[in-house]
Amino acid sequence: MSDTTLFELVSPEKLVMSKDVTMVVVPGTEGLFGVLPRHTPMLSTLAPGVINIYEGDNVTDSLFVVNGFAEVTEERCTVLAEEVIPVKDIDTEKYEKQIEGLRDEASRSGSDSAEKVRKNIEEREQILAAMIKAKKP
Repeated sequence: MSDTTLFELVSPEKLVMSKDVTMVVVPGTEGLFGVLPRHTPMLSTLAPGVINIYEGDNVTDSLFVVNGFAEVTEERCTVLAEEVIPVKDIDTEKYEKQIEGLRDEASRSGSDSAEKVRKNIEEREQILAAMIKAKKP
């Protein structure tokens, strides 16, 4: 029996990571969940947050993910994410500017399109809050 599981992280552009790990902790929409070798198969949607990758007892990689899905089998954990950012490279300013631009757009829009913009603002605010939390030591 193996004491590792294959972890694969995929963004729309590329395969970000594929390696054998001891454990991976994933931010699911129902909360964080850890995946160890021989895990029970499951599917989960992702919440904006940090994936921590363990080799042995140490976290070797921390990656911020935005939305997507995780598929877990006994042999592997595959995460498909809209966006993947190393925690050290998180740029909260980018999201703050996007939110500000969307607020300006909402103030100039009709009621139908303003509602769509407001939903987009809420989603961006959730991502920004998760990024701020991820950057705290």
